Amino acid sequence: MGAKVGDVFTPGQKVPQSGIYDVLHDPVHQNKHQVTCVHGEPFPPCRTCKHGVKFRLAIAAIHVKNDNNFK
Repeated sequence: MGAKVGDVFTPGQKVPQSGIYDVLHDPVHQNKHQVTCVHGEPFPPCRTCKHGVKFRLAIAAIHVKNDNNFK
């Protein structure tokens, strides 16, 4: 795995581990919520918070395309 639960990332970094990430915005803009991110894709900036948004790995997962049981 490329990251561990609790690791935090910023927009522009490549997703090191597919999984579910907590999204931490400026609290005035949006409360914490979760999104699915796929390994190798860049974390995007928020349309409002721009590069102030953070992504924290909540649940690591293997993308089904990379699971040998499904190849």
